[in-house]
Amino acid sequence: MRKFFLFILLTSQTLCFSQKKVLKKLQTNADEINIYTKGLDNIILENSSTGFLEIALQAESYDDQLIKIEQQPSKINVKFDFEGTQTREVIFRKFITKRLQRASAIVKIPKNKKVYIFGENVDIESVNYNNDLAIYIDNGIVKLNTIQSNVILKLYSGNVYAKVKSANINVISNTGKIEIDDVLYQKKYNKVIESKLKEVSITSIKANIFLTTQ
Repeated sequence: MRKFFLFILLTSQTLCFSQKKVLKKLQTNADEINIYTKGLDNIILENSSTGFLEIALQAESYDDQLIKIEQQPSKINVKFDFEGTQTREVIFRKFITKRLQRASAIVKIPKNKKVYIFGENVDIESVNYNNDLAIYIDNGIVKLNTIQSNVILKLYSGNVYAKVKSANINVISNTGKIEIDDVLYQKKYNKVIESKLKEVSITSIKANIFLTTQ
């Protein structure tokens, strides 16, 4: 009997946990995908191997979470919505950090789509992503890993990490640190190889930017 109750308890916990994750998958002919990160702590961008736009959302601090998709002929808007009661810990710590929603998303993008990401306080990681990418956020840790296509990144503050090869690079950070291949630069760094190469542009007021080009 005791083992039976333990089994029921573990099963119910597993079901509750699984309900915290929402998945959505669709096929689209749109050229542009706009992702609005309001409510998220972090988002991971990956290449889709299926040809579908795939979105996985997990928010531990809310009872329900929704992925909202607005489809237009040439673009798709992806937004996130959260319902239910936050944990007391998140409500308390939110006043200090204005983050810790415990909400994250993984978005897998099909080929030949240009992605725009908009947000305030959010961490972003792209995993060897091979489509054009534009990011506009206030603050966050941005890990671009190996950049394979054109990138525009504009943020007020935070840290940026990337590996860039065979690209024209333009970096500006008024008061932040700019470190390229372990060499420090003041306020700006510019490297133009040839016009046909991919373009990497990073602009910030206070962010620290760390790039490797070798």
